[in-house]
Amino acid sequence: MTSRGIRIDAPPTGLLFHVHGLTKVYRMGEVEVRALSGVDLDVTPGEFIVLLGASGSGKSTLLNILGGLDTATSGEVRWRDLDLAHADEATLTRYRRHSVGFVFQFYNLVSSLTARENVELVTDLCENPMPAAQALQWVGLAERQDHFPAQLSGGEQQRVAIARAVAKRPDLLLCDEPTGALDYQTGKLVLEVLARINQELGTTVIVITHNAAIAGMADRVLRMVDGRIGAQTRNAHRLRPEELSW
Repeated sequence: MTSRGIRIDAPPTGLLFHVHGLTKVYRMGEVEVRALSGVDLDVTPGEFIVLLGASGSGKSTLLNILGGLDTATSGEVRWRDLDLAHADEATLTRYRRHSVGFVFQFYNLVSSLTARENVELVTDLCENPMPAAQALQWVGLAERQDHFPAQLSGGEQQRVAIARAVAKRPDLLLCDEPTGALDYQTGKLVLEVLARINQELGTTVIVITHNAAIAGMADRVLRMVDGRIGAQTRNAHRLRPEELSW
């Protein structure tokens, strides 16, 4: 089956991602920096995964390759039956546009546009998007949709960024330190939004964080060390964001 111009039929295993032997080497002159060294990872639809690790352990590089923002040096990266490791730029662009939502530590909102207009930047580009007003309602900002970023708190701006990501109805939401610039209570509000998106929309969510306490809300926790997944654990019981403390 072809959807949105990308071949994405699920293989018999039903995996969302299959990653095997993934390496990424950056070359700076004569110096090689190995960011990833043989990562193996399978992701099933609807999982909530937290990715932990020190700075430089390869977390963001892995996330960028899964999201089609970067390409592998070697190894296998399959999204359903789409070979991301060997996809051309046009295919990666379609993949990013229609299948993946991104949330970063810094909100990347356009200051001259309202919250609704910032979300519409995405909805104007994809097929069958969620209306911007509905996406903002999902993140609890229905009454703030006509406010500009300067009129919103940091947590509200981050929720606008999440609404923008979710409005395209992605199968995958990738979050790089989504609470890193927020205080304790505001960070919990953002985590509640992510948990709701995962549980009620069925979106697969992968979150990078330095905050180990957030691991309690995940189905699975991956710890990266020196470009590899050093350990994996599964939570027998997922905590609600309000149950977390740090």
